[in-house]
Amino acid sequence: MSVHHSRYWFAAKRYGWGWGLPRSWQGWVVLAIWLAVVVALTPLLQHGVLVYSLAMLGWALVLLAVCWWKGEPPRWRWG
Repeated sequence: MSVHHSRYWFAAKRYGWGWGLPRSWQGWVVLAIWLAVVVALTPLLQHGVLVYSLAMLGWALVLLAVCWWKGEPPRWRWG
């Protein structure tokens, strides 16, 4: 792995736009925490689907922001 790419926590997808799996331990920690919070948010279903959906949307935006900040620059890739 080159020094240039080691600063990215999330690798770009090979096809399409966005990011794939994490490429560093920091990315895996972020993903594990994100998934733990997703599981922890499931009791919000008691308060209605709208409350749960809004919470999940906000949490997905947090992951998107971290990927944008610490991932490879997004662009359309054809492989």
